[in-house]
Amino acid sequence: MSHDERHRSHHNHWLRAAVLGANDGIISTASLMIGFAAANAAHESIILSGLAGLFAGAMSMAAGEYVSVSTQADTEAADLAVERLELANDYEHELTELTHIYIHRGLKPELAHEVAVQLTAHDALGAHARDELGITEFASARPMQAAFTSAAAFSLGALVPLIVTLFSQPTIISYSVGITSLVSLAFLGGLAAKVGGANIYIGVARVTFWGILAMVATAVIGHLFGVMTV
Repeated sequence: MSHDERHRSHHNHWLRAAVLGANDGIISTASLMIGFAAANAAHESIILSGLAGLFAGAMSMAAGEYVSVSTQADTEAADLAVERLELANDYEHELTELTHIYIHRGLKPELAHEVAVQLTAHDALGAHARDELGITEFASARPMQAAFTSAAAFSLGALVPLIVTLFSQPTIISYSVGITSLVSLAFLGGLAAKVGGANIYIGVARVTFWGILAMVATAVIGHLFGVMTV
């Protein structure tokens, strides 16, 4: 009888980047456009602000993720290089080190030593990367994947308030963009929580809270500047 387990942690890399990108795309673009609408800007200016926010935000997300994850990848590569050198220069010490790791995890000394010997014989660097450094196939950094996912997710998120604005009357843009964006944020928060195995209501609540806060803040600022320029 086969036993197929599906662990949600395997989705962490792309899920984190996708959720962050889409969430930021909706909030930042909707807030920007609501701010312009509250300042009584022309319909074309509001759309232009949204387009500028989409392209600038997508590139910013991609660059930020790429730099951040590349730094992590460089750190992992440096750690692996050090470990590879230590294995070549002091094999016995590294074997003892691996044995102590397994002892601390609950194995008896004899069994821990035997496990360390067999894993070292099979893949010494892989064993130390996984059990000493915490670097695994699923956890290793992937800069391009994170950058592309964040940029694509941001763009998709930013399209929500942009499309709504295109088909909204200028007098109700703030309301239509705000409501649609909050509904989208709630859906996104619930979906991310479900995929990640977390509480759906908490996921919905926290993302909509920050969305409301950002949109209200930009609406107030836009209104104040609109009054000042009248």
